[in-house]
Amino acid sequence: MVEVSIVLGSASDERIAERTTAVLKEHGVTFDSSVISAHREPEKLDHFIKSSECKVFIAIAGLSAALPGVIASKTSRPVIGVPVSGTLQGIDALLSIVQMPKGVPVACVGIDNGENAALLAIRILQIR
Repeated sequence: MVEVSIVLGSASDERIAERTTAVLKEHGVTFDSSVISAHREPEKLDHFIKSSECKVFIAIAGLSAALPGVIASKTSRPVIGVPVSGTLQGIDALLSIVQMPKGVPVACVGIDNGENAALLAIRILQIR
């Protein structure tokens, strides 16, 4: 069983995931990583969330950045969103992640800041 599941909305987000996984490796945290689009592959994402035994999800997404919110709507486990810079320098993704409706909590770190997502996941794991 992995402690953290990293989900990328697109393969182009891999550069952020690499920085995230480097921190997790440095701290000895087990993880897996998958590319699953919330928009293009909703059934695959649903199955992944239900079958994952992770303790924390890190969702890396740009543009509309629906991925963290969709994951949070389907699980009670902590979800950390990482907004990815893009056409609007990541502001669009940042606002999408932080503006979740009541009952769908998602933690959000800075734009392209996968390192902080990893560090936050480590802190969450320490209190569980």
